Amino acid sequence: MNLPLEVFIGLRYTRAKRRNHFISFISLISMVGIALGVTALIVVLSVMNGFEKELRGRILGMVSHVTVSSFGTPLQQWRELRAETLQHESVIGGAPYVEGEAMLSNQSSVSGALVRGIDPELENEVSEIYRQMQFGSLDDLVAGEYGIVLGSGLANVLDVVPGDRITMITPQATASPLGFLPRLRRFKVVGIFEIGVYEYDRSSAIIHHQDASKLFRLDGGVSGLRLKLDDLDLAPLVRHDLKQIVGFDYWVSDWTLRHSNYFKAVRTEKTVMFIILSLIVAVAAFNIVSTLVMVVTDKQSDIAILRTLGLPPVSVMWVFMVQGTLIGLIGTLAGLVGGILMASHIDVIVPALEQFFRTQFLPRGVYPITELPSVMKQSDVVRITLLSFGISVVATLYPALRASRTRPAEALRYE
Repeated sequence: MNLPLEVFIGLRYTRAKRRNHFISFISLISMVGIALGVTALIVVLSVMNGFEKELRGRILGMVSHVTVSSFGTPLQQWRELRAETLQHESVIGGAPYVEGEAMLSNQSSVSGALVRGIDPELENEVSEIYRQMQFGSLDDLVAGEYGIVLGSGLANVLDVVPGDRITMITPQATASPLGFLPRLRRFKVVGIFEIGVYEYDRSSAIIHHQDASKLFRLDGGVSGLRLKLDDLDLAPLVRHDLKQIVGFDYWVSDWTLRHSNYFKAVRTEKTVMFIILSLIVAVAAFNIVSTLVMVVTDKQSDIAILRTLGLPPVSVMWVFMVQGTLIGLIGTLAGLVGGILMASHIDVIVPALEQFFRTQFLPRGVYPITELPSVMKQSDVVRITLLSFGISVVATLYPALRASRTRPAEALRYE
């Protein structure tokens, strides 16, 4: 195969044994640095994607993808509204809910709680709470029996276990001869769940929606309707469609509006980590600059001879760009392979490291997620590859430009 002259000479310089072994060592360090940077970027971003997916799944297992509610009044015709919203092709489940705040007490232990009333028969369609039950079941919530399911953190604060009874104090006051008194109701703890997100485990209490409707004086109605989608990323589009379906008498919201700050913070953290780890690749690129500067100095006579034979300055520049780009390409490909292998087998590598060092990186009881999840996205891999290769190419510009400005007469003066 006939290669362009510039590529042929650049590859020959790369393969040739150097008189200065230090230059070869710097080239090797550059390749290793770029490979480590690319590997670290792929693995870290994959792990952060895994954590984001895991946390998002747990949070959205507790909250709804889309919520439909009325403006300040109880929703009475929720069954008809549920049937109407289920006609949308992206909606795969719907369930009513009642939301309110209350105070829970057990002897001397008192804590505020976000009380949610649910329909146990329909709740499985919209949430993952039934999979996170540590004790009991959501089916134990029976209308009129006033059972309650607590988050694990809330149960610990109240020091209760299934079978104990607690007192719920609601802000809706009752008029009496003694004045307005808060409403009290005794509940039996029938279950405990743990989502793995402190905010919900510490403050959430679940009861039957009919009991909640009586406590919060909704006259048999509910606060709204929770909907589950087949693709949660389509929530904004589905929200817009549902507004057209149910009309403007209802308020339609989705998880991107209610939890946007949290997921924006996760996305910002991921971006910052990408920038910080990209500096590893940038440092390795500086080594490419050092390598090529020394090669240009070492090859002054060769450059002068090529110039006297008629090779134009632009071609001399391309010779050394080929050499530097090859260093960056090899390092990028090595890092790409290493990063993909590590990110794809993180579930095997981490337990092996834990066993070797006799420790646990994410101890159970301290962290809600005890295993490192990894989700490798093609877009991240492509972006990292282009970034690494691009930095490598840019790093060759100054040394190559310096080589193209070599004057043959000065370079051969002392030869």
